[in-house]
Amino acid sequence: MELKLARVEVDQKPKKIDLKKIEESAQKEGSVIFYFDRENSHKDLLALQDHIEASGRSFYMREVKYGLADNEYMYEVHILA
Repeated sequence: MELKLARVEVDQKPKKIDLKKIEESAQKEGSVIFYFDRENSHKDLLALQDHIEASGRSFYMREVKYGLADNEYMYEVHILA
């Protein structure tokens, strides 16, 4: 599974991260926060949640709006040990 990280600049394409790198980062740091782009499907993020919770970790996700337009948001994901 590949997910797109939040854009740093509005006109850039989002960078991709795979499930293996997310797991490695969570194991290394213990607790991590990722910001995912709005182009990710909500279904993929729920699949990520299921995978993380199956491994015994806590998962918290919310939408963060950074502008007034409907498409100006990103997903904030907390993975806790």
